[in-house]
Amino acid sequence: MSPRHDVTEKLVALAGGRAEAWDELMPVVYDELKQLAHRHMARERPGHTLGTTALVHEAYLKLVDGARVEWRDRAHFFALASRAMRHILIDYARTRNREKRGGGLAAVPLDDASSIAVDDIEDLIALDDALRKLEAVNERQCRVVEYRFFGAMSVKETAEALGISEASVKRDWSITRAWLNQELGGSALDTGMPS
Repeated sequence: MSPRHDVTEKLVALAGGRAEAWDELMPVVYDELKQLAHRHMARERPGHTLGTTALVHEAYLKLVDGARVEWRDRAHFFALASRAMRHILIDYARTRNREKRGGGLAAVPLDDASSIAVDDIEDLIALDDALRKLEAVNERQCRVVEYRFFGAMSVKETAEALGISEASVKRDWSITRAWLNQELGGSALDTGMPS
């Protein structure tokens, strides 16, 4: 049985209410989740205290503990895993930014403070805020950005995950990139992005 089919089979079992399928699924998807986490972490600042393995485990726990999902297939699973990873990293960045701004802690002289990629954290938070705004207007376009940018999914994989045509993904991607670049005042999505 191919790994693709095995993943889909386990997801169908989960959708059917067989909870032990989670334990069977993890060994099958672990390497791919690790690759996905690595792509997410590649966009983070050097020395990030959350590692790839920790991100995989946190995302998996979020998927397991989340509301009952009607799992469709492998692409749907990895799209939701990518989204979970994005939310974990955004929450981490918001917490770090809050702590950096004081967060009720004693002040530390600048000479003693560790170097923090403030712009990176603030850019990530600004991107997340823009995506939340977009999601309120057009959820599908928001998902296209999540899957393409954060999940580094191809046009074909994104189309499969969303159940739409590749032409629709390309159109949404083009429109949304332009909107986000305008919203963020620059070329936020122009570097390191798949076409």
